[in-house]
Amino acid sequence: MDRNVIKHFNEMYENNAEIRDIYQQYQHWQSQLSTGTLERKSTEAELLFRRLGITFAVYGESSGSERLIPFDIVPRIFSGSEWRRLELGIKQRVRALNAFLHDIYHEQEIIKAGVISKEQVLGNAMYRPEMIGVDLPNQVYAQIAGIDLVRVSENDFYVLEDNLRTPSGVSYMLENRNTMMRLFPELFSSHAVEPVEHYPQMLLDTLRESAHVSNPTIVVMTPGSYNSAYFEHAFLASQMGVELVEGQDLFVHQQKVYMHTTEGPQQVHVIYRRVDDDFLDPLVFRPDSTLGVPGLLDAYCSGNVSLTNGVGTGVADDKSTYFYVPDMIKFYLGETPLLSNVPTWRLSEKDDLKYALANLPELVVKEVQGSGGYGMLVGPTSSKAEIEAYKQRILKDPANFIAQPTLALSTCPTFVESGVAPRHVDLRPFVLSGKDIRLVAGGLTRVALSEGSLVVNSSQGGGTKDTWVLED
Repeated sequence: MDRNVIKHFNEMYENNAEIRDIYQQYQHWQSQLSTGTLERKSTEAELLFRRLGITFAVYGESSGSERLIPFDIVPRIFSGSEWRRLELGIKQRVRALNAFLHDIYHEQEIIKAGVISKEQVLGNAMYRPEMIGVDLPNQVYAQIAGIDLVRVSENDFYVLEDNLRTPSGVSYMLENRNTMMRLFPELFSSHAVEPVEHYPQMLLDTLRESAHVSNPTIVVMTPGSYNSAYFEHAFLASQMGVELVEGQDLFVHQQKVYMHTTEGPQQVHVIYRRVDDDFLDPLVFRPDSTLGVPGLLDAYCSGNVSLTNGVGTGVADDKSTYFYVPDMIKFYLGETPLLSNVPTWRLSEKDDLKYALANLPELVVKEVQGSGGYGMLVGPTSSKAEIEAYKQRILKDPANFIAQPTLALSTCPTFVESGVAPRHVDLRPFVLSGKDIRLVAGGLTRVALSEGSLVVNSSQGGGTKDTWVLED
């Protein structure tokens, strides 16, 4: 792939004129609807989301902390054959990432082989020495992974980043589908769309497989109602039929975790935690944390409770580690990567730093442990003053940043104020790893609603749309 700006790919129109086969039937249906009808349906969707309370918190905003995530009523459509090819690459990547995590907390063969430096792994702020030698069920650390993908041509997708700590957004994938089925039932009669509604059951099965015992008691652990993804925490607990708890609802006794109930303490065997490592156990990590459970890490390392995702997975979704994932695939699996990385400059490297500083107006620069679209520079849409200010940030700590070319993400038809128009999108499939690796056909498509914008993050004003995979 050229390191320069990539021309965008229109997923609906070939050569910006002919409608691609996969969209033919949908376009025929849509062409019979008036703009007024689409506006009414879009308003109805917004009302549904408000009624359900599908919001997320925006940190740092002074005016109102809760925001409705915009939903687009035009689906993104993949063929079954497109999806199967993509699925193979996603599963391959997640297998390698879990192999890497097991290795760096055990034999560290990849370091010994010189594929990745000792400093890159052991010096990473997210590396947890407490996990050295700890054996996890199925040797899986990231039971739930969100792999962010961008499309650049008909057959080519690139991995933008790997989310392995507490990936979010799956509740929006599920509610987007529910909303589309409610608004447009006739579309699902005329299109053979593969289902996604069984995801909660797949997640429950994966959590059970991560337990050290049969018939485990499972809970979802949330930081609380002020967390940006609290709706999702409550939604998934409800869908799986398990308890939603906070740290104060749990306690540790004799290296076992218990939950307070009206009938007395009940042992907990699996915690699907949506609390970051630093806040899990005040006896080991941040002593000022009120979100965690004292003694939790000891119970975890003793094999008396499973945490999903595992402690220490942050090393593998660090954006500086991302650079090495293709090498991990070759090292652990002996395979050629099916999905490519976006070319990446590590600013800890002298030559890469020099190149990035000279080309900031054309690049995207990210913090290595950043997320949500915060703390990043999109060179082509930034002012000279913003670029200069960001340059000074880089110079203070170059190792905290990576740079990438400005990708022109593929576009999909999207309903906006002017009608249906192309907008840039990405895709986050949700990958479940237990005794095997599985994922539903689809994922969360995020869309940049402003014309020309490449930032799809909901925290930055992006929206979401339903993702269809059509049965072959």
